[in-house]
Amino acid sequence: MAITLTSLSDLAAHGFDDIIDARAPAEYAEDHLPNAISLPVLNDAQRAEVGTIYKQVNPFTARKLGAALVAQNVATHLQTTLADKPGGWRPLVYCWRGGQRSGSFALILSQVGWRVETIAGGYKAWRALVVKALYDTPFPCPVVVLDGNTGSAKTEILNLLPARGVQVLDLEGLANHRGSLFGAMGPQPSQKAFDSALALAMSRLDPARPVVIEAESSKVGNVSLPPEIWKAMRAAPRLAIVTPLRARAQYLVRAYADMVADGPRLAAVIDRLRPVHSAEQIAIWQAQALAGDFASLAEGLMQQHYDPRYNRHRERMDARYDDVIAEALAPEDLARLADQIAARVLQG
Repeated sequence: MAITLTSLSDLAAHGFDDIIDARAPAEYAEDHLPNAISLPVLNDAQRAEVGTIYKQVNPFTARKLGAALVAQNVATHLQTTLADKPGGWRPLVYCWRGGQRSGSFALILSQVGWRVETIAGGYKAWRALVVKALYDTPFPCPVVVLDGNTGSAKTEILNLLPARGVQVLDLEGLANHRGSLFGAMGPQPSQKAFDSALALAMSRLDPARPVVIEAESSKVGNVSLPPEIWKAMRAAPRLAIVTPLRARAQYLVRAYADMVADGPRLAAVIDRLRPVHSAEQIAIWQAQALAGDFASLAEGLMQQHYDPRYNRHRERMDARYDDVIAEALAPEDLARLADQIAARVLQG
C-alpha cells in the first residue's frame, strides 16, 4: 500500500519503525528523507548497467537483469541489516518515483509478513513538498535577525535563546558551516539536503511567534538560502550585538579553537585571502599565526577584512537596527546577553 504525503510533518504522524531508501547510494548521498537508512536494491554500478542495457539493448533484458540483482541485494539486506527485525516491525520503503525499486523491495518484505508501505511518488513527492515550502510559499513566521560584526558570539547566543522561550532557526547548524572563510566544520550537505533539513525545521515553527535567525549572506558556505527566507531576512528588524574589538578577538580564539589548534589548516585559509590583501599583510598574519599570537591575528582580520565588508553590507541593507551593547563575551556575559535579547524579542 502506498501512502500519500501531503505535508512535511506526515512522516512523523505515520510512526513507521524505519524509513528505507531503496535508491542507489549516490542518490541517497545527495539527499534523502529524514532519518532514512540506505538499503539500495541496486548499487550505483548496477543501476548504471541496467540503465545502459535498457537504452541500448531492450527493456526486457534490462528488467530481467534488474530483477536478478534486486533479489540478490534484498536477500543480503534480509540476512544482515534486517535479520533481527521482529514480526511487528513496520517499515516505509521509497525510491525515486515510488516505482519498481521500492515496489519490489516492499513486495518481498510483505511476503515475510511485515506491514510495509511505500510512498506514492517516491522521493520526488517529498522533494515537491520541500520546494513548495521553500520556493513557492512566503516564510511562515515574523523574523528577527540577530546581527553583529564577526566575533560577536551570534551563533552561541542564538543557541541560548530556546531555553529562554524564543524559537530560532539555526542556518549555520543546518549548513554545517560557520558562515565565513574560516567557518568550515566538515563536509557540507548538498543543496538538496540543506533544503530538506531547512524545510523540515521550518515546518516545526509556530507561525504565530517570531523566530530569530542569525544574519547571513545569501550563501552559507557552499549552500544558498532559498529566496523566500532571504527576502524575509532582508525585510526583518535586526538586533545588532555591539562589543569591543578586543572582546571579539578573545571570543574568536575561544570559539575557533579547532582552527587555532591546526596550524597548517589556519595557514592555508589565510593564504586564500591573497587575492584581496597585499603580500605584506598576508605575511604579517601568517607570522602571527606561527607565533601563536591568535588574538592579534583575529583583531587584524576583523579590522582589515571582516569589519569593512560587514559595514558595506550594512549600508546596502534597508533595515532597522537596534543595538545591544556587550562589553565582554565571557560565558557569564553571554548568558546575560541572551537574557536581554530574549526579552526584546518576546516583548516585540
